[in-house]
Amino acid sequence: MSEYVYPPVIKAALGLFRALNLKIRLEGTEHVPPTGGAVLVSNHISYLDFIFAGLAVHPAGRLARFMAKSEIFDHKIGGPLMRGMHHIPVDRDAGAASFKAALTALKGGEIVGVFAEATISRSFTVKDIKSGAVRMAVAGKVPLIPIAIWGPQRMWTKGRKKRLFQRNIPVTILIGEPMYPKRGDDYDQVTKDLRARISELLEKAQREYPDIPSESETWWQPAYLGGSAPTPEEAEALDAQEAEERRARREARAAAEQEKQAAQAPAPAPKPAPEPKETPAAPKQADAPKAESEPKAEAADVTSEPADAKSDETEEK
Repeated sequence: MSEYVYPPVIKAALGLFRALNLKIRLEGTEHVPPTGGAVLVSNHISYLDFIFAGLAVHPAGRLARFMAKSEIFDHKIGGPLMRGMHHIPVDRDAGAASFKAALTALKGGEIVGVFAEATISRSFTVKDIKSGAVRMAVAGKVPLIPIAIWGPQRMWTKGRKKRLFQRNIPVTILIGEPMYPKRGDDYDQVTKDLRARISELLEKAQREYPDIPSESETWWQPAYLGGSAPTPEEAEALDAQEAEERRARREARAAAEQEKQAAQAPAPAPKPAPEPKETPAAPKQADAPKAESEPKAEAADVTSEPADAKSDETEEK
């Protein structure tokens, strides 16, 4: 697979991190296999997570192909970069195609990165995750590698302005021991175990984080550590509200598109007016009786009347 885009992007990212003096702590790199497929499963706290999760496999000389929502691939700048790095688009309405693409990559010896929470966690704790990553690892006969990231939420996360060029921000990346699920396992239980491992790594990263937020910055600290981030229950309610608003916007866009198409559609051609039906000729009336001096003519007229009536009847039919 040609790699004309990914290496320069990594080099540029590392150069930016050095310029910003980001203090990156990376532990557990020995758990990344030097060859072969693997599913890298990370928590999700910021819009920058795929960059730092990718650093987890960099010391092993590996590249991670991340599964990301298809909208990113439609962006005029991000799209070409994502495709150039061979990341995998995920269409939520057609998940089978993205699963197949990820499985193909795994069987080809690639590391596939997954954010199993699907969306950014507002509470900065690990949300419930689905069993897709486990099923993918089983189908590809590859290990699951749990990792936890902490720190990038301070630079860019949901509901907060971007502060990409902050200096001296600590970023922690912890890589856990691989898991080896297999056919016949209880996938739901393995998924719970995977979530527990990621949560354990994340809590370790949070408790050992070198910075303590100031009074105006407690938003990036989880509630269980005294921060002002939403609790998991509050975050779930906010996510539900956002999902409903997103659904309403989709429906409004669809309705507007239908109206637009209806307005642009050519008007139907008017139906031709029906041709007027011919009015049947009225039956011929018998000639008025003539004077008594013409009895034969009267008789002839009476004799000819049935013929005329018959002719008119036939014409009506």
